[in-house]
Amino acid sequence: MREDSLSDKVYSEIRRKILSNQLVPGNRLKEDAWAKKMDVSRVAVREALNRLFGENLLEKGEKGGYFVKSMGIADLREIRQLREVLELGALRIAFKKVTKEHIDELDRICNDFTLMVRNGYYGGACEADVKFHETLFDIAGNKKLKDVYVASNIPLFHLKLGQTSQMDDYELTDKEHREIVGAFKRKDLSLAERVLSHHLERGELSALEFA
Repeated sequence: MREDSLSDKVYSEIRRKILSNQLVPGNRLKEDAWAKKMDVSRVAVREALNRLFGENLLEKGEKGGYFVKSMGIADLREIRQLREVLELGALRIAFKKVTKEHIDELDRICNDFTLMVRNGYYGGACEADVKFHETLFDIAGNKKLKDVYVASNIPLFHLKLGQTSQMDDYELTDKEHREIVGAFKRKDLSLAERVLSHHLERGELSALEFA
């Protein structure tokens, strides 16, 4: 495999883990460890880390090295506001295009999320959470809107990933996702908008408890 392809592989893996908070703010990313983990050269890892740094997902330490960028209260609030603008827009378009197959896919993602939480696999639950929200953009079918969402590098709000103190958050997330799917089934856009707005606001408030 070409070196640039290997770098893309590392980039995609680390980016996915950052956005689903499996790599939390402050985590150091060591070139040698990731090279061994991904079975690639340190050059490929370095290129991936430089790219993620350029996208503002990583920051450099005072003595060198790359760390997952820390977020403050203002960052969390801006993330919620940006997600609300983009996801409500996607939701409104999606309501005009949704099919039974789309709804079945959302149900499947919800079931995956439930199973992951039940089994204590919170990393997998966060990936299912990311998938749920990305699927709203896929249903909308607006490539430019999806590109903006992806390029915005928007992490979720599970900042204490895997700790039992936040189990209630995962349960509420599951409940709210299913309420959005239920609104699709009933063709009730107003309900879906209210649930999604509340879902995002609650996520922000939950994260702020630990900020």
